[in-house]
Amino acid sequence: MQLEDYFEFLDPDDIRIKGHRIGIDDVIKYYLDGYSPDQILEELPSLNLEKIYATLTYYLQNRRQMDAYMLRLAKWREARYQESLANPSPLALRLRAIKAQREQELLNLK
Repeated sequence: MQLEDYFEFLDPDDIRIKGHRIGIDDVIKYYLDGYSPDQILEELPSLNLEKIYATLTYYLQNRRQMDAYMLRLAKWREARYQESLANPSPLALRLRAIKAQREQELLNLK
């Protein structure tokens, strides 16, 4: 089995572990945060150690490209977060209004 056989390359910026919705970035992030493979398995129990080791091996063999991949994902996520702050959905606006109303009610009780 080739190492790449463990992954689904859906897009240059969307690589998933085959048979899962988990991206390789999830495993890599835990690894970069200092988690051992066994600890990663505790956090992502739908995987197995074979898939975790395959992901880490792929990362280590392609470190420069994978670090660039992780950076692109972080920038994309931050852009989406900033967009959601600037243009909240109707649901987010409604939830904020409810929260503000409850906070005001609590202040009025004091």
